[in-house]
Amino acid sequence: MGTRNNARLPGKISLTELWKGHRERKAGILFFLILFAVGIVGGLAKASWQPQAIGLRSLLKEGIPKSRVLIVQHPEAAPAFAPDLKVVRQMIDAGIQRWVRTNSLRRAWNRLIRSNDVVGIKVYTEPGPFAGTRPAVVEAVVQSLITAGVNPKRIVIWDKYRRDLVRVGLDKLQSRYGVAVEGAVETGYDPKHFYDNPVPGTLVWGDLEFRPGKLIQGRHSYVTRLLTHRITRIINIAPLLNHNGIGVCGCLYSLALGSVDNVIRFTKDPERLAVAVPEIYARPEIHDKVALHIVDALIGQYYGEDTGLMHYAAVLNQIRFSTDPVALDLLSVQELEALRKKYGQAPLHPSLELYHNAAILELGEDDLRRVEIEWLNLPAKKKAHPPTQATSGQEGEPRL
Repeated sequence: MGTRNNARLPGKISLTELWKGHRERKAGILFFLILFAVGIVGGLAKASWQPQAIGLRSLLKEGIPKSRVLIVQHPEAAPAFAPDLKVVRQMIDAGIQRWVRTNSLRRAWNRLIRSNDVVGIKVYTEPGPFAGTRPAVVEAVVQSLITAGVNPKRIVIWDKYRRDLVRVGLDKLQSRYGVAVEGAVETGYDPKHFYDNPVPGTLVWGDLEFRPGKLIQGRHSYVTRLLTHRITRIINIAPLLNHNGIGVCGCLYSLALGSVDNVIRFTKDPERLAVAVPEIYARPEIHDKVALHIVDALIGQYYGEDTGLMHYAAVLNQIRFSTDPVALDLLSVQELEALRKKYGQAPLHPSLELYHNAAILELGEDDLRRVEIEWLNLPAKKKAHPPTQATSGQEGEPRL
């Protein structure tokens, strides 16, 4: 079922209407709670109860949404820009257990994934193994899931193109663990599920409606069959990599544009990205399936976008966890800007409209003052390697 921006087919509900209905339902629930609380106060007034006794203000205050981000740090995670798989695995296991507040790895994953789920590990591999999602982080997540009892045949590592997955070596995990490694383009797109945007795009190879030898423009961006026919839960692993227009090639950008076709029309214009990315991400085939976002912040590259540039990168030794892609992306934007300043590079002044639009669609929190940031610092077990570049910010203290 496609979402239309400026018109609605009979019997179909637009994203705007869905969002409006969601807000109205939330307002109705809050109104009911207020009436219920007032009723209690009135009923108990004869017993000399005061209105403050029911904690109405506390009730309303606790109802304000508050996001949470967990940052796991280990001083030996990426010595000399080379991720250590054993250490990264320790960070993943410790992080997922802390995230759901349990000391059992199996219980932690079971809180996020059902036994009958097909888990899609979404990665961002176009920039290559250095600047994109690092294979060590992906392998550590695969190992952690299998240890927790997830059947490897129900794990799919995926991205836009399978060739990018092969280029960074993630295809080796298929033979090593028995997981699937798939590309959205090679799997194909679903003609019944699409995002509709009035900005036309010239179709290229891989797009559903592309025809060789013909110049065709389309308004539809079709959702990959991986999401409409196979994957039921998504673990999204995005790198800490700059984007000149929107600040970071982060959770929202990488998952949204990796899930649909006909996206070139958006990629060169921050204003178009600011509208399209949140609306694509908000589609039920994507948003409703996200179990967890992980930011591979072992290394942060603050210039270069899709080109790996080690001289514009710094070792941070961090992995970040959250269900809030907006908060994670804004923290990444801040981190990358701080790195540019630290190493004497010119600021980029990216547009943050995308993240504000995402917050309007209730995809996450764009006010970092309302984001709870929790740190988990894991101790080194051996003599630490000398830092290649000093990490930005003080250990254990997020920069807000």
